[in-house]
Amino acid sequence: MSGRSRPVAVLICLALAAVGCGGEGGGAAGTSAGTSAATTAGPEAPASDVVLFGLPGPSTGLGESRCRPERILPGEETWAPPTYDDAEIESLRARTLVDPPALLPYSPYDDASLVPTDTGGVCAVLAEPAVPGGYRLSTFPDEGAAQAAGGAVTHSGACGACSSLQDLAVYLGDPDLGEPVRRCALLALTQGDQATLDCITALGFSPPCAQIWAFNSAHTRGACLDVCLAALGDPYHLPDGRLNPCLACDEEESGPLFKAVAGRIRRNSGIPVAICRPPDEVVPVVHRDYP
Repeated sequence: MSGRSRPVAVLICLALAAVGCGGEGGGAAGTSAGTSAATTAGPEAPASDVVLFGLPGPSTGLGESRCRPERILPGEETWAPPTYDDAEIESLRARTLVDPPALLPYSPYDDASLVPTDTGGVCAVLAEPAVPGGYRLSTFPDEGAAQAAGGAVTHSGACGACSSLQDLAVYLGDPDLGEPVRRCALLALTQGDQATLDCITALGFSPPCAQIWAFNSAHTRGACLDVCLAALGDPYHLPDGRLNPCLACDEEESGPLFKAVAGRIRRNSGIPVAICRPPDEVVPVVHRDYP
């Protein structure tokens, strides 16, 4: 690989690594399974009879027999998330968050003091009557406490940088953020990291959520460079259901901090996407009738 083509390949590969976490950061898109990853993939494969939760697309690498938009767990009623139309998604985007989270002063991957330590409970939407279309976000111990306060749960875990309904609208509107995030990351090659951040923000994310996406991508670039280059062109999943090595590296090296800071990820919001997840990691949430 030439000196010029290597950084381009790095950015293409690692751009998508950000998608797995958010979040749920991700891996390089492609249609042919690579053999380079098989010996370095992380956790053991899900059992062959487990149906993963997701919305398979061209980059997934799994068919509907292994992954579909249903949460199927032994002994529990199967849960299928509703399909949200454009009008519903736009109504979420139009809401106004009162007292949004502050911008991050710098990368939490460089300063652990910026990482929340209490990430339990649930994040709920509460009406703010003084502002047309306004709402607040608050963390409660459980769904019962949220409902008692007049709130509606929007995801499990504490509220964070990506908990807004604006960010929810982005996730609901695009089940595979790989291509747009990849385009944003490529801007860093010629225009620097600020251009990448501006581009991610332009996808519709709130400013603090765009920040943690950009910081996650940069951290994965440093932590997973070699393994992501080796997985360049691979689908998101190996045939046995495991994440490809690039995604697995991002999940291990960058994922926990991303989830702690972001608050909302697709799994804890019940949103199926092109990266498939074990059903026991998915929280059923319906994003309708928010106060």
